[in-house]
Amino acid sequence: MRISTFFLGLVTGSVAAAVTVIYSTPQSGSELRSSVKSASTDMKGKFGEVKVKIAELKESITHMTKEAKENVPIAVEGIKDSIQHWQQSTEPIKERMEKEIAAIQTALEKLEKSIEVR
Repeated sequence: MRISTFFLGLVTGSVAAAVTVIYSTPQSGSELRSSVKSASTDMKGKFGEVKVKIAELKESITHMTKEAKENVPIAVEGIKDSIQHWQQSTEPIKERMEKEIAAIQTALEKLEKSIEVR
């Protein structure tokens, strides 16, 4: 759901609720006009607040997007460097383990041959 759609629904619901309350209460004509004027003033204030909040939200999203564009490539490059460093540092261990596994396999083959001969 888009944020602007959410705020539009929120404002529309608030206006509908205010109008329903104003017209459903028993009042005289002058009281009703006074209530409508007061509700109108309140709604204008709330619209102004919503407009400010939307502007703040847009600014925040713009700032986050800019920051992400700057920082994500740096972080990705750092991760790539770390992985490459890890691979280089573990290469000798990997080679040693491969040699040890080959030696174990050779020893097992010799053992199997010696068992078969008996």
